[in-house]
Amino acid sequence: MAEIERTFLALKPGGIERGLLGEIIGRFERRGFRFIALKLTMVSRELTEKHYAEHKGKDFFEGLVSYTTSGPVVLAVIEGGCAISVAREMVGATDPKLAKPGAIRSDYGIDVRRNLIHASDSEESAKREIALHFPDLIPVVPNRGSFESKISTGTDMNITISKK
Repeated sequence: MAEIERTFLALKPGGIERGLLGEIIGRFERRGFRFIALKLTMVSRELTEKHYAEHKGKDFFEGLVSYTTSGPVVLAVIEGGCAISVAREMVGATDPKLAKPGAIRSDYGIDVRRNLIHASDSEESAKREIALHFPDLIPVVPNRGSFESKISTGTDMNITISKK
């Protein structure tokens, strides 16, 4: 059984504008992932700069921040077996021309500088990005059983969880 992980996804303004939200969410659901947090929002420049801090000073940073803040985005946390590596594989290479056929960026990507979707690239990034965008999300509970057993028991899925 694959280790249950969480990872962060962001569908950027181009994907929302082109009406690809349902298709992209559906791909992850059909692959067996659960969406445990999901929100449509306008991200601030400050939050976007924190999110992409590792790229500050690179030639594409300003364009990346401007594009990401140019319209609504859908931010999500998914959970499932090997979520980080499988989500990255599903999303594909940053440059749509280099993404494998069937990857989201290969199928829908137009320009490397205006990517449709972001997926965390490591466990460290996933934890940081989830905490940045969903600070009230309850952390993963270790050894709570398999993903399949949670589904088969009919456990309710919470879309948003907040502290009181």
